[in-house]
Amino acid sequence: MRAYLDHNATSPLRPEAKAAMLEAMGPAGNASSVHAEGRAARQRLETARDQVARAVGVIAPMVVFTSGGSEANNMAIKGVPAERLIISAVEHPSVLEAARASGRTVELLPVDGRGIADLAVLERLLASGPTALVSLMLANNETGVLQPVADTVRLAQAHGARVHSDAVQALGKIPVNFGILGVDLMTLSAHKLGGPIGAGALVLRDGLPMPPFIHGGGQELRRRAGTENVAAVAGFGAVAGAAMGDVAGLRDRLEASLEDVVVLGAGASRLPNTSCIAAPGMSAETLLMALDLEGVSVSSGSACSSGKVAKSHVLAAMGVPAEISNAAIRVSLGWDTTDQHIDKFIAAWRKVVLRHKARAAA
Repeated sequence: MRAYLDHNATSPLRPEAKAAMLEAMGPAGNASSVHAEGRAARQRLETARDQVARAVGVIAPMVVFTSGGSEANNMAIKGVPAERLIISAVEHPSVLEAARASGRTVELLPVDGRGIADLAVLERLLASGPTALVSLMLANNETGVLQPVADTVRLAQAHGARVHSDAVQALGKIPVNFGILGVDLMTLSAHKLGGPIGAGALVLRDGLPMPPFIHGGGQELRRRAGTENVAAVAGFGAVAGAAMGDVAGLRDRLEASLEDVVVLGAGASRLPNTSCIAAPGMSAETLLMALDLEGVSVSSGSACSSGKVAKSHVLAAMGVPAEISNAAIRVSLGWDTTDQHIDKFIAAWRKVVLRHKARAAA
């Protein structure tokens, strides 16, 4: 038995998502066609839109389906009218790179040693220039640290700014409510909570102007052209309201069982499923390969940004020393994680560390 503990990269497909997708794959029909088959496809699409909308407490027309979180982030960052962008230093690469490619002024919002955005700096930035769009993720993909999004919204509104939040890692792990947070835009993705890869959504405040991100037909209320991927969207809808279950106890047991490690972000509120841990003196690449050979799947940094182990901009922004950040791996639990998976990780970790110590002493 392998222990798959990389749910923040992608989570295994839930049975209910698979069932909804298989049902949608059977009949023919384009959701923009007016015949019976087209109307059936449209019904599946709109049912999924209702399911995603209910999951975050909004009305269905506020949900724009995309190919995933990266597209939704690009749509938000490049599409909202704003003279400048204030982006937290620990955002996902799809936010940071979209901002840099937007042609607008980009100002980075620093974080403290726990990885939490510095709102005092944000207030100064908001007051120092033209109207801005602020982008602050709800939960960090590497450390699991939760950000003060609602407080950010209150500051932004006082200065006439809008707020976008990437909630990809949060949905299904903690309660996520668009209205309670008060944001103007929110990014979601299916495959982080057991839905299919290739389905995401951008949730837009009702009435917020948004030019088409992809030009062509009139799909998605003319905000994103292209024939919708009905099967993937149906799978997304089927799991949008699903909860991960109580994995915090498993995460805490895992962390408590490891000696001589640093848990990054431990001083902050975190997602219940995420541990970013470092064993000083070892390299993340060595750890990942050794654990993989022992039947344990974990990762380092953002799996979306590279097919190899790379330096973490998140840990760098937190001021983590290189000897610790270079040894950091991410363990992320999910809807199908069991005590047996945790036991396997702990046993594999201890075996790998003992082997490293023996080599170092030789």
